[in-house]
Amino acid sequence: QVQMVASGGGSVQAGGSLSLSCDTSGSINGIPGVGWYRQVPGKERELIVDAYRNRTTHYVDSVRGRFAIAIYANRNLLLLHMNDMRPEDTGVYYCNVVPIYPTTSWGPGTQVTVSS
Repeated sequence: QVQMVASGGGSVQAGGSLSLSCDTSGSINGIPGVGWYRQVPGKERELIVDAYRNRTTHYVDSVRGRFAIAIYANRNLLLLHMNDMRPEDTGVYYCNVVPIYPTTSWGPGTQVTVSS
C-alpha cells in the first residue's frame, strides 16, 4: 500500500495563497484515484478534490475555482494550490488514495489556519 504524507501547512490571512505537497512512498502510476481531504474542527474528514488516471478531476463546491490539484506522477508527487483562502478553509489537510478502503491508512495531515 502506498503511504501518502501531506506537508506544507501553515498560517495565512484571508485572501492569501498556500500550496501543500504530498509525498508518496511508492509509485502512484498504478493508483486509480488520488485526492485531498480536509477535516475542519467539529466535522468529519471530507474529500475536497479527487483526480483519476483518465484525467478527470472533481472539486467540491466550496473550493472550486480557488483550489487546484497538480499531479507529477513521474515524481510520485501531488500538490494542492490554494488561492483566495477563507477562514472556513481552516483545518487539517490530508492526501490519500480515492476511494478509501477499510485497510487504508492515514498520514498525520498538515494544519492550515486562515485568519480573517
